[in-house]
Amino acid sequence: MNASVSITTPLDPATFAMVEELAKYRGITGEEFAAEAIREAAQHHADMRAFIQAGIDSADRGELISQEEMETWFEERVAARRQG
Repeated sequence: MNASVSITTPLDPATFAMVEELAKYRGITGEEFAAEAIREAAQHHADMRAFIQAGIDSADRGELISQEEMETWFEERVAARRQG
């Protein structure tokens, strides 16, 4: 098991109160709530970075579509949405 590390950061009173209230509602400590929130935010940003990098890699391979193709695709999607 990996050893835990701690961080300290200032919170305004309203945010701190919200964290404590939500943690209590969930039956966990404020520290557990904060750790979970940080894990989720970090994972979200890691996923976004990977998604952006996949787009960059695709563009580097020349896998691009023209503006006209994109507009056509978009217009078809809008028309299909209106019909259905």
